[in-house]
Amino acid sequence: MFSKILIANRGEIAVRVIRTCRELGITSVAVYSELDRNALHVRLADEAYALGGETAADSYLNTSAILDVIEQCGADAVHPGYGFYSENADFARAITELGVTFIGPPPEAIEVMGDKISARLAAEKVGVKGVPGTTEILEHPDEVRSFGAENGYPVAIKAAYGGGGRGMKVVSSPEDVDAALESAQREAESFFGRNECYVERYLTWPRHIEMQIIADQQGNVVWLGERDCSAQRRHQKLVEESPAPNFPEDVRQAMGEAAVAVAKGCGYTNAGTVEFLFQDGEFYYLEMNTRLQVEHPVSELVSGIDLVREQIHVAAGRSLSFTQGDVHCSGHAIEVRINAEDPAGGRFLPSPGTITSLKLPQGFGVRWDGGYEAGDAVSQFYDNLVGKLIVWGSNRQIAIERMRSALVELEVGGIATTASAHEVILASPDFQSGEHSTKWVEESLDLTEVTGKSEVVEGDVDQEDALVRKDVVLEVNGKRFEVAAWVPESAGVTVSQKPSKARRSASNTGGAGAGSGQVTVPMQGTIVKVLVEVGQEVSEGEPVVVLEAMKMENNINADKSGTVKEVKVGPGDTVGAGDVVVVID
Repeated sequence: MFSKILIANRGEIAVRVIRTCRELGITSVAVYSELDRNALHVRLADEAYALGGETAADSYLNTSAILDVIEQCGADAVHPGYGFYSENADFARAITELGVTFIGPPPEAIEVMGDKISARLAAEKVGVKGVPGTTEILEHPDEVRSFGAENGYPVAIKAAYGGGGRGMKVVSSPEDVDAALESAQREAESFFGRNECYVERYLTWPRHIEMQIIADQQGNVVWLGERDCSAQRRHQKLVEESPAPNFPEDVRQAMGEAAVAVAKGCGYTNAGTVEFLFQDGEFYYLEMNTRLQVEHPVSELVSGIDLVREQIHVAAGRSLSFTQGDVHCSGHAIEVRINAEDPAGGRFLPSPGTITSLKLPQGFGVRWDGGYEAGDAVSQFYDNLVGKLIVWGSNRQIAIERMRSALVELEVGGIATTASAHEVILASPDFQSGEHSTKWVEESLDLTEVTGKSEVVEGDVDQEDALVRKDVVLEVNGKRFEVAAWVPESAGVTVSQKPSKARRSASNTGGAGAGSGQVTVPMQGTIVKVLVEVGQEVSEGEPVVVLEAMKMENNINADKSGTVKEVKVGPGDTVGAGDVVVVID
């Protein structure tokens, strides 16, 4: 067994792995960016080391910095979590070349399944069919138009080395292809470090069903039941549950066997997920995620199997602690993702900021996997997942009722979250009857009355009159140490932090009125593209700039028709909520 594991990630998944390491008596090592210097995963780890940089590219995606920390701390294994380097074969190979174990599949399996095109081919070789699509990297928008002309619209442009809806754009007409391909490539580069894309047919009303598998180095591959992840927005999951409602048993068995066949076909080991689309009684292979999924807790709750513990054991060369015959799923589990997003009106706009208060629900069958505590800041530079609320019930209706009750107790102050949208989803007759699809949230669910802010009365935290604790973070040769001192409150001791990149302020109006011509951005983020120029005629609702926040691109639209008088930003500029970016006469 390993003595020290470095977690090459952040947020709730890093916290999850740290806790399992603690249970197993394994020393945990955290890494952190400048902005995460005092993050929860850093506070909980046995050791923590600075990577430098603020953005993911400068920190968590900085291979040389992570390799330096591995050698410095003496870790004998690395857990990649999900996202970042979890599906990067080059990173896995660099780890193993150091003589350090990568807690995941072998690099060769990542290469086959991480490239969604070769993954489609691999699935076809073992008799598992996928959604019709191309098996070549897109070189030109005309290739998308040719595919659409042959197969019909809509079509989906997808990141070849990505997943989770990142780098995916749905195209409804030939005229939309150029902008969609460009946007998909930018998102793929930003989130996965590679911009290759391909195209496939976009099903009109499918359900997203996935199979959790785990495989050891002795050739044993087991599936642990399915998860229904159909409640989505922008092709990113909001609610996951296991087992899938209204799902035929014969299809469940066939899908599980197909997932095992796909895993065996690429020599897979460790935990992974094989994803399918299910429509009209037929299922189609979608992709394989060669890592732990965000939604793995629902599989854990119904199966009683700790997937992170099994991951570590398998990576250490041990056989699985169970066989397929030992897997007996019981009850029903539901997970909702509490993201820093404002779902008002169904827009789901990113909402970075400081969590001023956090009240978590408790009770039988309730679990919280979080990456933040009160006082922590959710940065625009990283994924917006604050935490995952998971419940278990003896049947689906009880699980739904338990989740609705838990959401009543959950309070998050300071930022908007998706919690209120989940309340609407769970109360919907469509969801309760299991009749929803991947398009249901965006096309059918009424979120017009939803607000993203918790009804929390913001106020000062109680403080002692005489002495207060001041935590000071020190770094010695890149290794983090934290010390505390009790000082008079009036002393005003503070810890300075490196400021974020200064934004172009031009004007910071806090948001002009609708139709004023003062086009503002609704949240903090980075301008990735300016779509207009001075003197250009624009129509109300026409996109004028593209803003990236929390790894998602958002079109900022003209609030009235007219002539562009001034463009106040350029690509790469950081802006804050309410900043004016374009002025229209």
